[in-house]
Amino acid sequence: MPISADTHVRLARPSRDLAAAVRFWADGLGLDVLYRGAPERPGEYDLVMLGLPGAGWHLELFGGAALTVDPRPDAADLFVLYLDGPVEEALVTRLERAGGTRVSAGPYWDRWGVAFADPDGYRLVLATRVWSND
Repeated sequence: MPISADTHVRLARPSRDLAAAVRFWADGLGLDVLYRGAPERPGEYDLVMLGLPGAGWHLELFGGAALTVDPRPDAADLFVLYLDGPVEEALVTRLERAGGTRVSAGPYWDRWGVAFADPDGYRLVLATRVWSND
C-alpha cells in the first residue's frame, strides 16, 4: 500500500532520562502519554509514546538500562509545531519548569517562533506561523 496523507508518522528518539523527557513533553508541552512499556526481554528498551489522541503522529522516546545509543541532536534537528498565532507566555513558563531550556534555532525560527531544548538536547520550535504547503 502506498503512503498517503492518512499514513501515521512515528518520530523515535533515544533518551538518557525518560522521566525527565516525559515531564518536558507531557507536563510542559501538554502531550498525552499514549503508551508506556517496559522491557520484556534482554536488550529491549523502556518505551513511552506521546502525542494527541486521534492525531496521525506520535513521538516515541526509548531508553533505560539497555540503551546502547546516546541522543545526538544538533541545532538543525527540529520538531516544529505550527501554532498559527503567538506562543502563550504560560506555555513558555510551563516548558521551562518542566526542564526545557530556551535556545536559538537560527534567525528564521527566532523571528517566527520560540525554541526549546528538551532534557536530551532535542529542539522543539513553537512556530507562530500557520503551516501551508502552497
